[in-house]
Amino acid sequence: MSHQIIQDRREFLKASIMAFGGAIMLPSCLRNYTPFLFFTADEALLLTAICEQIIPADENGPGATQAGVIYYIDKQLYEVFTWEQDKYRLGLTAINESSLELFSANFDMLPTDKQLLFLKKMEGNELPDSYWKDNSASGFFRTIIQHTMQGFYGPPRHGGNKNYISYKMINLDYPYVVGRNLYE
Repeated sequence: MSHQIIQDRREFLKASIMAFGGAIMLPSCLRNYTPFLFFTADEALLLTAICEQIIPADENGPGATQAGVIYYIDKQLYEVFTWEQDKYRLGLTAINESSLELFSANFDMLPTDKQLLFLKKMEGNELPDSYWKDNSASGFFRTIIQHTMQGFYGPPRHGGNKNYISYKMINLDYPYVVGRNLYE
């Protein structure tokens, strides 16, 4: 009889663990998958369009998108630049609202020439003031430029510069092991 009780306890524990584990996993199964830690899919799409205007792909090499700049910014906002999370949330919302007012479309849906015109207005603080009460348009634009450059030219371990794209583009030896580069 004691053997039966032990077996029943084991079955009970297994069933309890399975039920508990399933309950924990259920919310993540119901959530829409996104590869981003901080950004929503729409925010990532918007920021990717901006970064691609800052460092566009051309005949000389890949741009911000191929270098994974969005993943760098996303990772840094989630882990390091946490104090800038509100700035990004408010700023990206203000960009789309300004774009809708000026061009009747979200920024990422605008043709390239309109995106460039918009970013020039943003840089010059010439966007509708009503959307930029908590954030300076030009200040936010400078932040995006800074983070885009860091993501494009920085070490891949921080989330950007995928496959050492920028290092290869400027013919820079990338470190295989820090401190052990061999120079001729």
